[in-house]
Amino acid sequence: MKLVKFLGTALVALSFSAPSFAQQAAGGQPDQVDQLAQMVGLSDDQQTEIRGILDEMQGKIGQLRQEAQQIQQQMQAEIKADYDEAAIRENAEELGDLTGEIAALSTLMQAKVDSVFTQEQRDELDKRMQQMQQQMQQQRQMMQQQQQQGQ
Repeated sequence: MKLVKFLGTALVALSFSAPSFAQQAAGGQPDQVDQLAQMVGLSDDQQTEIRGILDEMQGKIGQLRQEAQQIQQQMQAEIKADYDEAAIRENAEELGDLTGEIAALSTLMQAKVDSVFTQEQRDELDKRMQQMQQQMQQQRQMMQQQQQQGQ
């Protein structure tokens, strides 16, 4: 059950950190906080608190992702005959540090969002995530059967 809770919270938090979050909000479609509010019945105060957490953490995570992307480009530039092994290793170490920080911030964001929920809301989210996992499993099975029939 803890795994389902973690996966559910992770899915929710990861969906918040996706670039589509801003696009959906700008496009007039309901954003993930609104969808979550409808799913588990968030109060206005909870929605405000979650939006604050996301705004704070997404900025930090986005900045680190940009830095990581730049380092990856620098590493790609070293794929040549006269490569610099020291530069590659230095960039790799820095990329590892950034990736670790991104993981830490993402986990902290998930934990902070989870702390806003009541136990009933967590239970409802667990139930919804289990349903989604079952649906995804059924879809995978159907796709596998279709692929086998097509062979």
